[in-house]
Amino acid sequence: MRIEQSYIPVRGVGEKTERSLWAEGATHWDRFDPDLLGEKTGARVEDFIARAEPRLEAGEATFFAEQFPDSAQWRLYENFREETLFLDIETTGLDKRRNVVTTVSLHQGGETTTLVRGRDLTAERLQSHLEDAALLSTFNGAQFDVPFLETAFDVSVDLPHLDLRFLSQRLGLSGGLKEIERTVGIERDRPDISGRDAIRLWREYERGDQAALETLCEYNRADTVNLQTLLETVVARLDEHVWPESV
Repeated sequence: MRIEQSYIPVRGVGEKTERSLWAEGATHWDRFDPDLLGEKTGARVEDFIARAEPRLEAGEATFFAEQFPDSAQWRLYENFREETLFLDIETTGLDKRRNVVTTVSLHQGGETTTLVRGRDLTAERLQSHLEDAALLSTFNGAQFDVPFLETAFDVSVDLPHLDLRFLSQRLGLSGGLKEIERTVGIERDRPDISGRDAIRLWREYERGDQAALETLCEYNRADTVNLQTLLETVVARLDEHVWPESV
C-alpha cells in the first residue's frame, strides 16, 4: 500500500468508499475521476491530490502523518522505507528519572549504528540520526524509548512514529517483541536475553568486562534490525486486510 493509492485523508472518504474507488479502477491518484464521487467530495479529493503530490515528491512525511488517520499511519512506510529509522534502547531500569540509557541502536537504510554511554552516546549524535529520518519505528517506543531519550538527552523526537506494539495489536498479536517475532515466524540466531540480563551485562562492563558490552550491543542491534523485519511483516498483513482481492 502506497500513499498515492490512498483516499482516506479526504473528508467524506472512509475505507468503504475508498474500496469502492479501487473497485472502479481508481487504484492510484492519477486514475482518479471525480465523477466516481459526489461533486463536493470529488472536488475535495482533487484538491487533496493537488496539495499532496508536491509534498510527496519533496519527501514530506510529516505532512502525510498529519493528513492520515492514526489507524492508517502504516501506509506511509512503503513510500518512506529508506528514510525510516528503527530505534531500540537499553537502560539500567524502567524509571526515566532515576535510571540511565546504556546503549542505543539505530537502523536505517540497511546500516546499523550502536551508540554507547560514555563513548559516543550524545544528544548531538542522536539528534543527527533523527534529523536524517522521515519516519521512526520502535516497539513500545511511544511509552518507553522516546520518553527516556527525551528526558535523558533533551532531544526532540517529533518524527511520525510507527509503534509496532500497537500495530501488532491490530492484527491480534500481543506480548513482547520476541514473543510476537516467534508468532509471525521471525527467527533469531541467538537465545534471547531479558531486561535484567541487559542490566547485568552493563554492570559487568562497568567492572571492566569488554565482552559483556559486546554481547549487550549485539542483542541491542539484533532487536533493532528485527524491528524492520517485523514492520514489513505487519504492514504486509495490514495491506491484505485493506486491499480487496478483486483489485
